[in-house]
Amino acid sequence: MRRKTRTPPAPLPQRHGVDPVRVRLPATGTWGTVREHLVERLSGAGTGVVDGMFDAGRIVGADGRPVAADAPFVPGMFVWFHRDLPDEVPVPFPVEVVHRDEHIVVADKPHFLATTPRGGHVAETALARLRRELDLPALTAAHRLDRLTAGLVLFTVRPEERGAYQTLFRDRRVRKEYEAVAPHTPALALPRTVRSRIVKERGVLTAREVPGEPNAVSRVELVEHRDRPDGPGGLARYRLAPATGQTHQLRVHMTALGVPILGDPLYPEVTAPGAAGDFRRPLQLLARCLEFTDPVTGEEHRFRSGRVLAAWASYDRWAAGAYDGPSDGQ
Repeated sequence: MRRKTRTPPAPLPQRHGVDPVRVRLPATGTWGTVREHLVERLSGAGTGVVDGMFDAGRIVGADGRPVAADAPFVPGMFVWFHRDLPDEVPVPFPVEVVHRDEHIVVADKPHFLATTPRGGHVAETALARLRRELDLPALTAAHRLDRLTAGLVLFTVRPEERGAYQTLFRDRRVRKEYEAVAPHTPALALPRTVRSRIVKERGVLTAREVPGEPNAVSRVELVEHRDRPDGPGGLARYRLAPATGQTHQLRVHMTALGVPILGDPLYPEVTAPGAAGDFRRPLQLLARCLEFTDPVTGEEHRFRSGRVLAAWASYDRWAAGAYDGPSDGQ
């Protein structure tokens, strides 16, 4: 039985709350040097960028010392480096901490802020912000919430306990409740449980329903409704309880029911992406509640977001794209 190689600790500190990139060289290959492999592996960055990182001593080994560009390729070797951070427009809304103890942090994430570093969102993410603001460099996310969705996210304080909390989500032992604002259709019989098969293909913006065994289950309930102030048709507030966690599941199911969530740039139709810094008309979807039994302490937790969806609080202002700055509610 092959022994699992232990990953050495990162020899570089975090930068702006972001971990260094770790690369493990493959077990086999025809590369003669570390540089040759990284130039191929990081082809999107360009040869000049990789060479510049070597010249500046920014690529280091497990001992924290710079790796020379002509260092021989060693199968299984680890190297670390920090990527250049992308230019990011700060998301001008705070991440509210709902709960904090020695094991977990529960945060109330605003719309437009990614949960964890990915793509062009790195330092402007909930994880990086909380690491900086709470001085918790080992903080990690137990699950993710879409960048456009606001609400509760669970983070773990101790790396050795992260798996226990992630298992809660994997085994569906977390009760999640969402809130959405969408059109009201009197003919739509609610409450109901929606079951379908959803697939999300890599490189495609939207997910879609296809024939087959259901892998996505959502409970949809009508909370209240009222007339829409800008014309005919009603507006409603819905309670959504997903039993599964497929990508864009609630957005796909609400669209399939004929009541797409307000502010959705992907469903029912893909619209042009907003310009960087455009924080108007956020998606009216909120992760309202999280309930679970703590796997470490055994404590029963029930957390609730304090946010109010803007289209329900003041539809006219939301529809007009009114935004008065960081203090403006979402």
